[in-house]
Amino acid sequence: MHSALRSAVRTAVDPLADRLAAHAVAALVDEAELSPKPGLVDSRGSGAHSDLTLALMRRSAATLGPTFLAMALEAQYRAPGIGLREALGAIGRDGEAAMMHVTQGVNTHRGAIWALGLLVAAAAMQPGDWRPDAVAARAAALARLPDRGIPPERRKGDDVCKAYGIRGARGEAQDGFPHVLTLGLPTLLASRRRGCNETAARLNALLAMMTRLVDTCVLSRGGLPALESMRQGACRVLNAGGVDTLPGRRALMQLDQKMLELRASPGGAADLLAATLLLDRLVSDSSD
Repeated sequence: MHSALRSAVRTAVDPLADRLAAHAVAALVDEAELSPKPGLVDSRGSGAHSDLTLALMRRSAATLGPTFLAMALEAQYRAPGIGLREALGAIGRDGEAAMMHVTQGVNTHRGAIWALGLLVAAAAMQPGDWRPDAVAARAAALARLPDRGIPPERRKGDDVCKAYGIRGARGEAQDGFPHVLTLGLPTLLASRRRGCNETAARLNALLAMMTRLVDTCVLSRGGLPALESMRQGACRVLNAGGVDTLPGRRALMQLDQKMLELRASPGGAADLLAATLLLDRLVSDSSD
């Protein structure tokens, strides 16, 4: 176990931290297994990727359990502050290193460590208030704080953000996950209310976020034309009635084919779907 993880994880059993880590890992697995997702790894295959498989995504998710556990332990009953932000950042970077070791250098869940790690920490900060908007607001407060431990070298996502003048995953978190709160979760809940099965409800939630998200993964692979294809294709699916209708399913398959042709995988939307599923799990947990 890496240094920041080792220092944060206690030997005593902590039911709250265990629950939060389990919810985060389950959300990642649920996102990976959801099928059929346009351009993404799922039970059918590797999507637009040449280096990812569902088995690898599952292993990666399991590897991150100790990372989320350490974040929950670090953040329990604390208020946002630079010390907490930097501790979480160190844990996240060690978790990323552990992930990359297991995947032999393949980036499976780098963005998800950021998004779900913040949400896990935010939930641990106030265990009595797991309302999605409250958890997202606490996560945003953390995300807006500086972290002096961030290495100076820039990453691919940072290059894309600079090239297109966008804020990417960092901005999404700092703004309190607006695509999750205004599109993902409402669509998930509305789909369930109208009788969709869980697979259709989750796919509709993913597509709803794809209609408006500036997905840096798509931009980095296919530029603005690919992003526009993703957004328009997702709109067509939902305008046709969603994936629980025959026209919607046909539109989904067309979108999937287009993403494969462009070799553009909406990984940013996938990370936000995992965040959506995590917040949904927290609501269910708190109401039990």
